[in-house]
Amino acid sequence: MSQDKVLSVNNLTINFKTDNGILKAVRDISFDLHRGETLCIVGESGSGKSVTSKAIMGILANNAIIENGNIMYRGENLLEVSEDEFYKIRGHKIGMIFQDPLSSLNPIVRIGKQITEAMLINSDKLKIMYNDLISDDLIHYKNTLAKMNIEIANERKKLSAFIAEIKAKEYTDAQEKAKDKQAVQERKLAFKEFEKKTRENYEKKAKELKAVLEETEKKAKQQVKEYKEKVTAEHKSRLEELQRRLAAASSEGEKSKAREEIEKEKQEYVNKLKLTKAEAKKRAIEVMREVGIPEPERRFNQYPFEFSGGMRQRIVIAIALTASPEILICDEPTTALDVTIQAQILELINRIKAERNLSCIFITHDLGVVANMADRVAVMYAGKIVEYGTAEDIFYDPRHPYTWALLSSIPDVDSKEKLEAIPGTPPNMIYPPKGDAFAARSRYAMNIDYREEPPMFKVSDTHYAATWLLDSHAPKVEMPKIVSERIRISLEEDKCDE
Repeated sequence: MSQDKVLSVNNLTINFKTDNGILKAVRDISFDLHRGETLCIVGESGSGKSVTSKAIMGILANNAIIENGNIMYRGENLLEVSEDEFYKIRGHKIGMIFQDPLSSLNPIVRIGKQITEAMLINSDKLKIMYNDLISDDLIHYKNTLAKMNIEIANERKKLSAFIAEIKAKEYTDAQEKAKDKQAVQERKLAFKEFEKKTRENYEKKAKELKAVLEETEKKAKQQVKEYKEKVTAEHKSRLEELQRRLAAASSEGEKSKAREEIEKEKQEYVNKLKLTKAEAKKRAIEVMREVGIPEPERRFNQYPFEFSGGMRQRIVIAIALTASPEILICDEPTTALDVTIQAQILELINRIKAERNLSCIFITHDLGVVANMADRVAVMYAGKIVEYGTAEDIFYDPRHPYTWALLSSIPDVDSKEKLEAIPGTPPNMIYPPKGDAFAARSRYAMNIDYREEPPMFKVSDTHYAATWLLDSHAPKVEMPKIVSERIRISLEEDKCDE
């Protein structure tokens, strides 16, 4: 596995403004994704897995508040890029497969059109060439404006959240109410001053960058014009030569060959300027075949309802692959499928990942799926990563009680121990618990778990866990018998395989 980082999430904190208060969805999480690896993010519903993936894709809901952190991709913070820049990244560089293939597809549009749609939207190769030439300067200009708007919007959201908290208070003391009212006024004035200074600073810089962009645009237009003129001149010259050959041909065979070459030359000329529907269809059929859809030429014209759930998920994967992304985010892509089809889709994703050297973030609640997919695993609970390590670390040396609980709840034909359900329910993240969020559901909880949040303890260079059980002062605790027994059986099977 390459150690080349393609994505880095650092101290990411995301809240949501709701009618009931501020919901703490993601709380200070960090992880890296390396080229060619699969990172599995695992945890119960509501743990923050999907929110994290949506933040990477730039598709968070409008009520999201990014309190802190960054998501670095190719030297850029994805939380600060403009929508124009994200349009080039989303789908093209970072693709996503959602959990319900039926809701991801338009039921009244043929499959072929849905697969080729993105390709045909970007079919003008001269326009693509022009956009590539101005890309860097355009990104700098747009991102500067985007950073300004994002900073102002985040401060506005924080102000709104503060005002909402004040309004939700029930007062018995008039003095305290007056004090809070004054605090609201002060925050409003502070926001206005912040907005004014922020706009002044960014708009001055944006003006300079716009002048640079306008100069780059002039040069790019000239380069595109010269390219088109060169390609057109070469085409005309080649066409004239072929037409002379056709006129000089003495036999019907020679004439037929010359006509074929003329048609081929015309098609190649068009292909240099734009992606035709015929070329898009050809590529779509190739991708359909790659993801294991039988008879792709025939099925290209069918509707989603004519496909099974597994085949629909293959189509969704095909759509994600048409832009050749380097990162693929799979958000529980097998949840709606039966076990047999699940295995086929997981095998397909693994094969395509290996063939294309993709980096993959796989989001799931199922540790059984993780075992078949992961190079590294991040276990999430209540918006935090509570354990982080290689697949071997998590499955053969788990340290967090929540990881033990997840492993204890997986059905296994080899184990004779009784499955253990995780007691209780995840906490209400509008009111996150003090200390370790899992303490109320853990039989191993100590007094300190209810008072202080545990740091991320280092188990090894690749393995970390946020549990006070790893503190040097903690009593020695054995993992559940069902987990240790499964590890023992698995290790024995590995020895036998050797």
